[in-house]
Amino acid sequence: MALPFVSPIITNASSAVSAPILIIGAAGFIGRFIAEASLASKRPTYLLVRPSPTETKRNNVVKALEEKGATTIFGSINDRDFMEKMLREHGIEVVVSTVGGAGILDQPILVEAIKAVGTVKRFLPSEFGHDIDRADPVEPGLTFYNEKRKVRRLIEALGIPYTYICCNSIAAWPYYDNHHPSDVLPPLDQIPIYGDGNKKAYFIDGVDIGKFTLKAIEDSRTINKCVHFRPPNNCLSINELGSLWEKKLNRALPRVTISEDDLLAIAKENDLPRSIVAALTHDIFINGCQTNFCLDQPNDLEVTSLYPDIPFKSISDCFDEFLVKVSHPVCKELKVVVLVYKPQN
Repeated sequence: MALPFVSPIITNASSAVSAPILIIGAAGFIGRFIAEASLASKRPTYLLVRPSPTETKRNNVVKALEEKGATTIFGSINDRDFMEKMLREHGIEVVVSTVGGAGILDQPILVEAIKAVGTVKRFLPSEFGHDIDRADPVEPGLTFYNEKRKVRRLIEALGIPYTYICCNSIAAWPYYDNHHPSDVLPPLDQIPIYGDGNKKAYFIDGVDIGKFTLKAIEDSRTINKCVHFRPPNNCLSINELGSLWEKKLNRALPRVTISEDDLLAIAKENDLPRSIVAALTHDIFINGCQTNFCLDQPNDLEVTSLYPDIPFKSISDCFDEFLVKVSHPVCKELKVVVLVYKPQN
């Protein structure tokens, strides 16, 4: 793999650490870990939250972050006047967006507000997955990525300092339906294998996503760069992932093939978000979108080259934590069943 030479020199690190940060989407999976990493660094941390008295889980996450020192601001990124005023009033220098779904299309308003204020020194748009300029999913995944590409192009056209975080997959079982990997346990009845099961992907723990994202924010080398998370020990195929999970369970599980045609059929149904997840699963485990290119472009950086002395949490350790959950008395009463999709004739 071709990797660019990275200078060890970091400039303005002390001022970067103290710069106020605004995190949009902090109640979500990725946003929460970035917020926790920011708070641990003693950086002034602001959370932009949409008021929603009915979303108990989200509100509990926000409350926990507030107890650690975060300041909550209620509002929406699709209100440009509000965003400009808020960015100025709080002296925000770093903005991190982790919005999902329809929020992706609201980001251009945020980008324009950042440009108008002129004091934001770094913007991280909502990426935190694949390199969207290199991945090539089928629809509806392609439309989803095209929306993110429009945000990239606007950032670049307006000259806003940015960092794109490409952290690949979450360190959990990669189900092909609309379950978020963080919400469900690895399979206990049978193991779904995508295609021949040999395409590899990088699996990153949420704490590491937050930790290394903060490292990138504080590092002048990552300005206007795409930072890829490619820890070699966390690169596994679905076959290898299944074998590791069986070892943790100390028993073999039957394996069920989810074919390329199965994934394409679900994607073609255009049943959101299920079809998007199927399209991206196809891109990862059939096309090999995380491993089928070299980091040979001028704006490519690889996180283990930037910070070679900081370890990543292993998939084995992540599975140990899942095993504890599986062993919990409540979980023993549950069964995780893999539903195999078969198209209607």
